[in-house]
Amino acid sequence: MDINRVSDILAKHDLRKTAVRIQVLAYFLESDTAISHGQLEKEMEDTDRVTLYRTLKSFEETGIIHKAIDGTEVARYALCAGECEHHHHEDDHAHFHCGKCCETVCLDEVVVPMVNLPQGFQQESAHLIINGICEKCKL
Repeated sequence: MDINRVSDILAKHDLRKTAVRIQVLAYFLESDTAISHGQLEKEMEDTDRVTLYRTLKSFEETGIIHKAIDGTEVARYALCAGECEHHHHEDDHAHFHCGKCCETVCLDEVVVPMVNLPQGFQQESAHLIINGICEKCKL
C-alpha cells in the first residue's frame, strides 16, 4: 500500500484520513477491476456495511470513484482518472463486463461518443457497455 498516495488523494478531496477510508482507498488502488460493496464487505469483514456504504458515497461525491455502469444490477465502483471533482465526473469512457467471471473493467481509451439528439432532448448521461469474455477467462 502506498500510504503517501492514499494520503494525497484524501487531502486533495478534503477528506479526513480515517482507518476505513485509508483501507478502502488502498483496496481501490490495488485493484484493476471495478469493485462492488459486497466485495468490500468480504475483504473488510471487521468493518460494518453502513460505514463502507458511507465511505463509497463520500468517495463518489468527491470525485475519487465513479459508478462503473456495466448493465448488471450490481453497483460497482472504479477510481476516477483524476479530472473528477465534487459532484462532477469526467469519466466518459466505456466499461467492459465479462460474462464469465462478472468482472468489470474501465476502458479509459474508449470514449463514449457524442450523440446528436433530436431537438428538445437534453442528455444527462451516457454509458457505453461492452459485454464479452475477458482475457483471463478466454484462456
